[in-house]
Amino acid sequence: MKVSFIVISALGLVRREMLRLLVLVATGLWALYTRWKRRRIHRVCKEVPFCGLPGLPLIGQAHLFAGNDEDRMKLLQKLGKIAVKHGGMTSVWMLNKLYVVIADPAIAEVVLKSCLDKDDTTMKFVRNLVGNGNFVAPVSIWRPRRKILAPIFSIKNLNCFVPIFAQQSEIMVQQLAKEAGNGDFSFWKYITTYTFDAICKTSLGVDLNSQQQSNHPFLEAFETALHLLSERLLCPWLYLDCVYERLSRHKTFVAKKDFMYRFVDELIKKKREELSTRDTNGMNGMKSEMRTFLEMLLESSGGHQGYSDIELREEVLVIVLAGTDTSAVGAAYTAVMLSRYPEVQEKVYQELQEVFGDSDRPATAQDLPRLKYLEAVIKETLRTYPAVPVVVREVLNDVKLPNGKKLVNGVGVVVSFCAIHRHPAYWGADADVFRPERFLEGPLKHPAQFMPFSYSFRNCVGSTYAMMSMKTVLSALVRRYRLRPAALELRPTFNVMMKDGSGYALGIQRRRTFGDKLI
Repeated sequence: MKVSFIVISALGLVRREMLRLLVLVATGLWALYTRWKRRRIHRVCKEVPFCGLPGLPLIGQAHLFAGNDEDRMKLLQKLGKIAVKHGGMTSVWMLNKLYVVIADPAIAEVVLKSCLDKDDTTMKFVRNLVGNGNFVAPVSIWRPRRKILAPIFSIKNLNCFVPIFAQQSEIMVQQLAKEAGNGDFSFWKYITTYTFDAICKTSLGVDLNSQQQSNHPFLEAFETALHLLSERLLCPWLYLDCVYERLSRHKTFVAKKDFMYRFVDELIKKKREELSTRDTNGMNGMKSEMRTFLEMLLESSGGHQGYSDIELREEVLVIVLAGTDTSAVGAAYTAVMLSRYPEVQEKVYQELQEVFGDSDRPATAQDLPRLKYLEAVIKETLRTYPAVPVVVREVLNDVKLPNGKKLVNGVGVVVSFCAIHRHPAYWGADADVFRPERFLEGPLKHPAQFMPFSYSFRNCVGSTYAMMSMKTVLSALVRRYRLRPAALELRPTFNVMMKDGSGYALGIQRRRTFGDKLI
């Protein structure tokens, strides 16, 4: 009996050891197979200079993105600078995925023309908020939608929106009156409500009046959802749905997203009913009045036979997101730079005097092309503080780069605009100096060295809209007030876009009249 027990125990031990051995062998074989399958990716890793930042097993450099939005922005900037030092490229591991950071215009041009697919690892989170809107859609969806969207953003259509920009700009400068002469304040809440009201009026045809009601529920839901989205984008430990869905922030995100969907869906429903009534009554009001983006999308996509309500919602949400934040971030940074460079601000003011004189008339579509120096100031601001600091693309087919290196399927590419825009080989020894005149001195060395609205086929279709909106509101601001520098320094943070953690602090003083000296 005792012998039998010993034999049975021995057999059990052998089985356990055999099982353990099989697990180890299977794990080893799986690791070897994975390594073999990803051998081309590891070859890229060997060819592209490594970033040299400390990594950990299995997760690579992902842990370095822990911290707050400011820490993550500093890391993105650091990776860009490392890429510049290594000839325009460096590599970094995020979990089990290799990303190549690009900081050279010539290399970036090839990548952005060859790799049209957005990186699915991160873009799936953006799509969770805005669906397959043009900015984030897969190529198969993006291509036909782009054909419909591009003509909508024609100069002829955009010129019709300038009176709206001017009207909302006047509301903003009136709201700012209480800040005049009262020290430093956050300019962000004023400029973001301006862009939000402008985009909602031009895209949806509704007056939300968030400039007088800054706690508008749609704006609050919009900003909260964007903050939670940006947090997840650079936190790989939040990528797994089974983890994220157990967190309270996920419930908040879903609640805000659902509110935004209901809000936009209701507007789409009302607009369809309105257009149906017009058709029934034989009216053609759309041709005689300013048409909103929503109306033009309905018409261009085929009317009742065109976009579904979901497709319309996706495109409208992307337009609202990009139209609000891109314009607001660009204008806010420009206002801060004007406050810190009084000689530049004075040149802008003199140009405005030449165009508007002592009048207080609103800006028109004919005025904007004449504001060449103001445009140079905006461009120089977007160069030094690009609203979108990086874009991420997916490599699906092999791409041969100008430097002889090759990118292969499975590699992610991070194009660092913030590094390219300060590359000394293209911008000179004063690349870190704020000097708007560089945009008036002739053509750039390379067409891709300045791309604040991305580049090539998937560039931002609304770039002209954003420039017109920024020129209108900044011209109204500088005509009415002198901008003063704040004591707080700029603190770039990553919040989907590159925003200022200090809230774009500045001070303002009212001008006596439009023609007199300043107080």
